[in-house]
Amino acid sequence: PGELGAFLVSTNGTYTASITAPYSTVTSFYLCIIHKASNTIIWSANCNTPISLTSSLLFTINGLSLTDDSNKVVWSTPLLSSPVAALETGNLILVDAENVSLWQSFDYPTDTLVIGQGLYGGKSLVSAVSNGNSSHGIYTLNITSEDMVLQWKSQTFWLLSMEPEAYKTSNTPVSYMEMNSTGLHLVGEDGLQVVLQVALVPSDAKIAWLGSEGIFSINMEVNNMALDFTMPVDSCQVPFMCGKMGLCTNQTCVCPSDFSADQNYSCAPKQVSEGTISLPSACTATGNVSEVNSSTVYVQIQNGIDYIGNHFTEPVEIGVNLSLCQNLCSQDCSCSGIFFENSSGYCYLLDYNMGGFMLNSDVQGGPLGYIKAILKISQVSTEQEKHSFPISALVCRVIRWLRKKRPTGVNLDRWDSSSSAEMEMISIPGLPRRFNIEELVAATENFKAQIGSGGFGTVYKGTVLDNTVVAVKKITSLGDRGKMELCAETATIGSIHHANLVKLRGFCTHGKQCCLIYEYMNRGSLEKILFGNGLVLEWPKRYEIALGMARGLAYLHSGCEPKIIHCDIKPENILLNDDMQVKISDFGLAKLLYDEKSELLTTLRGTRGYLAPEWLTSRGITDKTDVYSYGMVLFELVRGSRNCMFQSSGNENGEGNVHKLKRYT
Repeated sequence: PGELGAFLVSTNGTYTASITAPYSTVTSFYLCIIHKASNTIIWSANCNTPISLTSSLLFTINGLSLTDDSNKVVWSTPLLSSPVAALETGNLILVDAENVSLWQSFDYPTDTLVIGQGLYGGKSLVSAVSNGNSSHGIYTLNITSEDMVLQWKSQTFWLLSMEPEAYKTSNTPVSYMEMNSTGLHLVGEDGLQVVLQVALVPSDAKIAWLGSEGIFSINMEVNNMALDFTMPVDSCQVPFMCGKMGLCTNQTCVCPSDFSADQNYSCAPKQVSEGTISLPSACTATGNVSEVNSSTVYVQIQNGIDYIGNHFTEPVEIGVNLSLCQNLCSQDCSCSGIFFENSSGYCYLLDYNMGGFMLNSDVQGGPLGYIKAILKISQVSTEQEKHSFPISALVCRVIRWLRKKRPTGVNLDRWDSSSSAEMEMISIPGLPRRFNIEELVAATENFKAQIGSGGFGTVYKGTVLDNTVVAVKKITSLGDRGKMELCAETATIGSIHHANLVKLRGFCTHGKQCCLIYEYMNRGSLEKILFGNGLVLEWPKRYEIALGMARGLAYLHSGCEPKIIHCDIKPENILLNDDMQVKISDFGLAKLLYDEKSELLTTLRGTRGYLAPEWLTSRGITDKTDVYSYGMVLFELVRGSRNCMFQSSGNENGEGNVHKLKRYT
């Protein structure tokens, strides 16, 4: 009892039974069967419950048992009669007086198999936690009726039939797996028919092992146990090789773009200036707990990566759009994210216990991944809130204060320059990133590629230092309205996040120049697609666009506090990306309204043809104003043409022009 070394040796001297401390400690001992030549543990009785140096192994008529320091049994065989121990092929056997087997270690495999040992359906190899901890780990090797399967937390990630060396000879249901001197075999129910096999280098000394890293390998007792077979060959095919949401590439672990390493050696979405991003907690009895001032967002994973689990599961839905796929995940507290394939509408949900990513081998790009996260908007303390107001109001008040400071008689151009210099010094937490003008000049190649224009300026395409493509809106009207647009857009868009609202990445003020930097929507505006000569929208796409617009407006009207009324909904302000995802843009005319103050917004603004009647009657503006404009856009979306056109008439010199409205029915 408690003594190191072998107490049983097989007749041929190949295997020993021993109580040993395999990890060079003096506190953790195990009852093991050891392959002597390679010093490999092929079986352990108490891998999850190590014993101490003063513990005991007892061999009685009741069988074998291990007891700890307090004589408490930590492991034992079933109760037996007249036991006799024998150790021949690495199998510890207890037999009765007539040599009938009562118990054998082969029936209780751990992480290792030897020649002659069968692994039957219902049995598993379970990896150790690590090379220094023999407790059960997270990977298993199982035998099904069709294949030999590697799994991570019950999620399949590899099959023996996927191996190039595997050869299928029959469709007979599989009963067990066995390794002999020439190969690895899946054997049918009759015990004779080989269903699937892999040929190995002939050798009478082979050991198969499921490693702690999830790799199944077979070694030969040649050249210090040379490797004969391994699956999968590419370790990046193992789900948790690089931790949760880590990216395995060329046997190296990195974090995807816009993700960073966390304290658990995994990856998580990077934090943003607007608030705190966190991953949802596990399911509770009532689902995920919602927090005040927080919302669910989806962080896109960089293009060209894949999740191994997608290849072994069916999509939960087929023929849906991205928004519906995300909604399925949002409604499931066990969902950590999605992979969505635009061409087929395949929607895959990622389980809460998800692994990492690998490079996508599909030359067509494959599905795009999105991780579900919780964004909690930065807030001042409760005590401060009693005397505070929205961040947008704070920015606007600062601008109004600067305007009031302007001395009488001071040249306006000079004042604009000096006030902009003062604005450069304003730093308010929670706002998007401030760019300098040199960055934007370089990003846009000195504002070279124009992609659009609006009432306040021109939009250019650019690429910032992290290789992100952006749209830079250069504001040319820096009067009061221009400043107020900068105030409203920066504070409003920068503080809200929704799948159907364009994201403001930053802003820049330099002298009389102001720029707003948005995410780039490569399909352009709905106006160009709907009324241009290019792509013809199919009815399902028109429906998705209408639905996306409605969701974005619903969030502005009911998901924000205070509510936001856009005031200028029109096709030019509806943008689409390559996946035809809809995003509402141009918040230059948006106003933040508390419900009781809607009557304050009565000054005419917006675009003719989409203006609600209340603009012309001096009545208070409400969210119904946007609904009216939405309806006008909906008419155009269905018809595929403008509701009305404005024409100018006058003399040949262009004098006395009068705008006439031409309506279409």
